[in-house]
Amino acid sequence: MLFGGFGPIVAAIVFAILGCTIQDFSLTGGEVLTAVVSTYILAFVQAGVSVFNQIEHWSVGKSLFFHLTILYITYAGCYLLNSWIPFEPMVLVIFSVIFVVCYFVIWLAVYFSVKAAAERFNKKIG
Repeated sequence: MLFGGFGPIVAAIVFAILGCTIQDFSLTGGEVLTAVVSTYILAFVQAGVSVFNQIEHWSVGKSLFFHLTILYITYAGCYLLNSWIPFEPMVLVIFSVIFVVCYFVIWLAVYFSVKAAAERFNKKIG
């Protein structure tokens, strides 16, 4: 449950906003439970897949492939299970493109931040 953080609270806030803005909006107990469990699954997988970046004998490409693939399958599965996106081909294509673009933007930002920090550290000790 430590991995979940504020996910269930965020889900509750989103549901509260939807309840205030959409007439006759309601969720069953099962839908709320699925959403809360999904946030924990997403957080757990997100934390766990970082292990791929720590396998020293793997290439960056192999690590990225497994990291991206497992995250994509988990996110897409949770989004579809919760009906946060409809199971329609065009929606899945749009979701996939947005997911991959955001993934690589975040990955590049982290990569360059870590690289810059390593360079600063090396200058201090060199």
